[in-house]
Amino acid sequence: MLDKLIVELDKGLRTLCAPAQSARAHPDQDIAEADLSAADRKHALGLMRVNHCGEVCAQALYQGQALTARDASARQALRQAAQEEVEHLAWTERRIRELGGRPSLLNPLWYTGSLALGVAAGVLGDKWNLGFLQETEQQVGAHLDSHLRSLPADDARSRAIVERMRDDELQHAEMAQQLGAAVLPAPMKAAMKLSARLMTGSSYRI
Repeated sequence: MLDKLIVELDKGLRTLCAPAQSARAHPDQDIAEADLSAADRKHALGLMRVNHCGEVCAQALYQGQALTARDASARQALRQAAQEEVEHLAWTERRIRELGGRPSLLNPLWYTGSLALGVAAGVLGDKWNLGFLQETEQQVGAHLDSHLRSLPADDARSRAIVERMRDDELQHAEMAQQLGAAVLPAPMKAAMKLSARLMTGSSYRI
């Protein structure tokens, strides 16, 4: 039990403190940097900071869900999704630095809350655990679509990252559905959207 706790603590510290690594090539690696105005650069930075914070939350969420998942296939699906989210962390983290910024100072707070939420989702049972995964990814996909509409048109590097992230998130949602995800009640979906608004509003600035 102690060994398992140490492993999970290490995962958290790596997510929050260590540079993330990507096995896949960064989506923007062959795209030239645009000459953005100060206002456009600041806006793109805010959006990418939001996306990075979202990936920190995803790591914690899937870590908590995998801890309490009962079915081996559900647990593996969550771990696979988490691994791809690590790559998203790497992509967004590097882009934030390129834009001259830093990740959100609130990441530890959001990580802790997401971890607790993931554990709770898993306790409810695998079909609800997978339903939570599916709904989360669908909401994230919609959120990334809104970023594609909002990002500066000339910022092709950020746009390439967000597009690839969106495609991955929607694949995760489809995977959860195929594994038997339950449809979450409307009040729970609404609560998730409210939480997402709080996270995006704060991490855009802080």
